[in-house]
Amino acid sequence: MSEKVLMKGNEAMAEAAIMAGCKHYFGYPITPQTEVAAYMSKRLPKVDGGVFLQAESEVAAINMVIGVASTGKRVMTSSSSPGVSLKSEGLSYLAGCDLPALVINVQRGGPGLGGIQPSQSDYFQATRGGGHGDYHMLVLAPDSVQEMVNLTFKGFDLAEKYRMPAMILADGTMGQMMEPVSLDMGEVTKYEKNWALTGTKCEREPNIVNSLYIDPAELEKINFERYERYKMVEENEVMYEEYLMDDAEICIVAFGVAARVSKNAIDEARKKGIKVGMIRPITLWPFPKDVLNKAADKVKAFVSVELSMGQMIEDVKLSIECKKPVLLCNRVGGMITTTDDVLKSIEEAAKIGGEN
Repeated sequence: MSEKVLMKGNEAMAEAAIMAGCKHYFGYPITPQTEVAAYMSKRLPKVDGGVFLQAESEVAAINMVIGVASTGKRVMTSSSSPGVSLKSEGLSYLAGCDLPALVINVQRGGPGLGGIQPSQSDYFQATRGGGHGDYHMLVLAPDSVQEMVNLTFKGFDLAEKYRMPAMILADGTMGQMMEPVSLDMGEVTKYEKNWALTGTKCEREPNIVNSLYIDPAELEKINFERYERYKMVEENEVMYEEYLMDDAEICIVAFGVAARVSKNAIDEARKKGIKVGMIRPITLWPFPKDVLNKAADKVKAFVSVELSMGQMIEDVKLSIECKKPVLLCNRVGGMITTTDDVLKSIEEAAKIGGEN
């Protein structure tokens, strides 16, 4: 059994990145993720070949990420909601160049500068690409500090496996809370990177990393090919957790801190005789559509619990193809749903579903 250490979520992700082989970090401070950059500034200079650089802006940071990613090295940046918006053009370039990199977004309330309290209102931005054009990012949503560690490690692996950017979509609560974690992540997967800009050494033809295609037929072909790869991701990399779903007649759908609160509400509801369970998406893209669709054949109603005005609920409705009603339980602006909030929505869903 591996030894556990007490770590803050932001710092745990930074340490996990280093253990995953990331030696290059470029970022810019913004609450509530600044501890990621601060931790990297102390640790990376002590790592052989490690490079930490606080860029002059978020725009500069993401372009530095593109440069390192093109050489095949593991690289990471982190930010919070407004900062990720500034990185959005670079995220599109990463996708257009088919480059792997890890981006951490510890969300705060919005839109605009909003507030520094936790939020999940960047769901659309993350799951719909994050920037312009036809593309996806892998989007991983942890609900504990341990999972922040695990998914950081996994994020680098999946990004390289499919040559695409990956994002850890956390929130201020996850980033600031402290929990015991194991840092025993096992061996780092090594992928062949015959596409990387490593210098030809007069032994091969030059590689080209590029997202500009003047010929529309060529760009169309590349976009179709990229979506074939995305199809493989959807078929093979969906991650989710089921909680008390075996006999559930109501299904909660929640991620991150909202899922932690929902588990408490589910336990309280079951004490009242309401059969309720939860499907927690761990990958927000690819979304666990098939799992939810199958659940819709047996449950009577769904409740989407989220810290937004209702973003994930659209994916829930699309997944279940309007088979059953879907209620929204939400708080926004940095407010967090309480157990009572979720319990009230469960009771409303029970009435819709015909429960006594």
